[in-house]
Amino acid sequence: MTSVLPRALVTGGSGDIGGAICAELACAGAHVIVHAHSGLDRAESVAATIRDRGGSAEAVAFDLCDAAATRAALDALLAAGTISTLVHNAGIHDDAPMAGMSEAQWHRVVDVSLHGFFHVTQPLLLPMARQRRGRIIAISSVAARLGNRGQTNYAAAKAGLHGAVKSLAREMASRGITANVVAPGVIAGRLTEAAFPAEQIKQIVPMARAGRPEEVAAVVGFLAGDAASYVSGQIIGVDGAMS
Repeated sequence: MTSVLPRALVTGGSGDIGGAICAELACAGAHVIVHAHSGLDRAESVAATIRDRGGSAEAVAFDLCDAAATRAALDALLAAGTISTLVHNAGIHDDAPMAGMSEAQWHRVVDVSLHGFFHVTQPLLLPMARQRRGRIIAISSVAARLGNRGQTNYAAAKAGLHGAVKSLAREMASRGITANVVAPGVIAGRLTEAAFPAEQIKQIVPMARAGRPEEVAAVVGFLAGDAASYVSGQIIGVDGAMS
């Protein structure tokens, strides 16, 4: 699909936070590419909702852990024009105390968040540099800043994004490309409701409530816009004062 609108790719765009980010970017005038790992139907639903509201969107599915598959998918997308905004929101949990964690659990979580970031970001950098504008936003977690029991794999993967983004921000700054991290805390959604009872949220979150996906999306929307052209290499918490 060829579009005159600026194009934004959101990995993991079919979840609660990802869907809110897609909607935010579409409202700002972007053509949004909603990515899913395998659940294309959910990504199609997010894209259809955006189109029903007058926005522009399409859905794609590919495995971020597969470098060749990711590159092929990106080559096809780039054939329709530069992707000027990337939001790497994809990530998974596979929790266990490290003493009982399997090697597969460790690698699976790190592969999606961290190796996936490289696979999806690296091919987009030179096209962004040629147009001298780009926005790269990685979605991390408060766990990367504080740690969390049972999540050494997840915290390590997300903390790795912090170093990668800070370095990338320095590398690409002269080309008009910014790179930042948004680190949410406890955000309302399907997974949160099962993992965090209301009383526990009141104990661990100083604001005594879960955040909303739209509150994360608003920060992403700012970072993706022209007003944030001098903001780069930052880790911005959206966590109700947890960190």
